[in-house]
Amino acid sequence: MDIGTIHSIWTLILFGSFIGIVLWAYSKRQKSRFDEAANLVFADEEQDMATRENDRS
Repeated sequence: MDIGTIHSIWTLILFGSFIGIVLWAYSKRQKSRFDEAANLVFADEEQDMATRENDRS
């Protein structure tokens, strides 16, 4: 095998990995997990608001 063949095989492996990651990221099975992760930032704000309200009382 010459270097060109090795580069071609490596390119195909990386392209296949990229396609696999894209399919995984956009699959419907992952949507609920990603939605939950996206809202974690707001969960902290709700806890902070509850703590502030308890401190005022």
